[in-house]
Amino acid sequence: MKFANDKWANFPLRYIGRFAPSPTGPLHMGSLLTALASFLDARAHQGLWLLRIDDLDTPRNIQQADNAILKTLEAFGLHWDGQVAYQSQHHEAYQQALQVLNDKNLLYRCICSRKSLAEEDLPNTLPGGIYPNVCRQKNHLSASDYALRIKTEPLNIHFIDHLQGMITENLATQHGDFILQRKDRIIAYQLAVVIDDHLQQVNHIVRGADLLDSTIKQHYLHQCLSLPSPQYMHVPLLTGAQGTKLSKRDFAPAVTQHNSHQTLFKLLELLQQNPPADLKASPVATQLHWAIEHWHPEVLRTVRRIAITEYHAI
Repeated sequence: MKFANDKWANFPLRYIGRFAPSPTGPLHMGSLLTALASFLDARAHQGLWLLRIDDLDTPRNIQQADNAILKTLEAFGLHWDGQVAYQSQHHEAYQQALQVLNDKNLLYRCICSRKSLAEEDLPNTLPGGIYPNVCRQKNHLSASDYALRIKTEPLNIHFIDHLQGMITENLATQHGDFILQRKDRIIAYQLAVVIDDHLQQVNHIVRGADLLDSTIKQHYLHQCLSLPSPQYMHVPLLTGAQGTKLSKRDFAPAVTQHNSHQTLFKLLELLQQNPPADLKASPVATQLHWAIEHWHPEVLRTVRRIAITEYHAI
């Protein structure tokens, strides 16, 4: 498969990582922790660390949120390589990918909604939240309001995560035919992230464990599109006092740039890097230099969630 912006036929030998926030609000502590882990892993491998703004979900985008994200990263010394990329620049590549999948007879139009499934006395989904393939064998070529789904088969797909170990899931029985383009014509995350990372030649992905469930789908798309799969490391989620994931949708407080060196030190502690106490008063640049030299993510292999209870005190 070839894209218009391809510069390399194969993955580069150099480590290339990335951080890809959505401009749906400012960074909170959970997203900053993920950014820090991604940054440290790239720099510890003498690699590149790219920044991409995942701005496809336009109804959820907030004006100037991308600029706020950039300023926060800079305040914490997380300086990226090259220019910032935006998903909205990749529409042509997404359409090329959809055409490749369609030529392989892997796509079909789906006109279902929760309401239509209920009216037909069909379950909204099969057990486990899986779409029941109502439209898979139907011809909806004249439909104007449809999503595009990819056909899946009952295959066991494997990948090795650096922290989570061997992951094996049956695509059809555990995920089913998933959406690649929504009814509003917005490209779904699963396809967009695969194409975005390919265009940027990303070969190492460090992200939150909440996205571990998406990786099998993305691995399948890599296979369908004949694209090399990157290596993955899913870091534990940062949770609040109640044990729930910090998220923008739940109005997690934005990270402030005040006393950034203290916040950075706390994040290193949360990542179980055991920074020395005398580093706490050091500038951000000094802390990052130490953290890169001493980066050991393996200590997180037995950690599922990282609880933070004193956010407002930072």
